[in-house]
Amino acid sequence: QVQLVESGGGLVQAGGSLRLSCAASGSIFKFNNMGWYRQAPGKQRDAVARITSDGTTSYADSVKGRFTISRDNAKNTMYLQMNSLKPEDAAVYYCNRDPPNWRWGQGTQVTVSS
Repeated sequence: QVQLVESGGGLVQAGGSLRLSCAASGSIFKFNNMGWYRQAPGKQRDAVARITSDGTTSYADSVKGRFTISRDNAKNTMYLQMNSLKPEDAAVYYCNRDPPNWRWGQGTQVTVSS
């Protein structure tokens, strides 16, 4: 079973930036399409960015142009660079396979103050 550990969240002012990291155990990471997901209180968990095993990316309209997903298969790590953060980006951010069928990690909290 792959273990996922998210990190890099925190409190930032609107307009600021954060870089999230997702460390995955095991050697199968590099063969899988991956995604970043977020869940705000009272809302469902939605995908915000996806990256295929060969690096093709796609984004939710709400983050397009502000967020950048990337991966380093040699390090079994995925990243989410978040710029121009808005209060509505506040959520717990998770990484998982795309589609998500690995066990969820604990996530990392992103708080954006206005």
